[in-house]
Amino acid sequence: MTVADQTPREPRKMRTSVKGPLMFSAFFAVLAFVAVLIFASGGSARTPRFDLAFTGAGIAFIVSLVVAAMLSMSHKENAEHLGKGSGVNLSSKRPGHGGSAAPGSAADETETPDGGH
Repeated sequence: MTVADQTPREPRKMRTSVKGPLMFSAFFAVLAFVAVLIFASGGSARTPRFDLAFTGAGIAFIVSLVVAAMLSMSHKENAEHLGKGSGVNLSSKRPGHGGSAAPGSAADETETPDGGH
């Protein structure tokens, strides 16, 4: 979906919206803030290191936002013809190819394009 395809006043999908990557990044920023606040102070007897906690949260927010943006930009929809069929590359025209024929049968003696390997 490009900018030209969007209709005004219609909500965007989560993938094309800004909310998804921002929520993802905010979650990791809060997680990093809490983790750094607990572990950087060195125990409950010392004062909490809010300076390191805010720095860690900022770094986590920016890095996760860049990663989420790169992943959403690299997303490409599959071609329509790839969604059709069973996804298994078998042919019913050659019944002995799947290993279902008994050894020594007529299907086992037929020549295959790969020389029987």
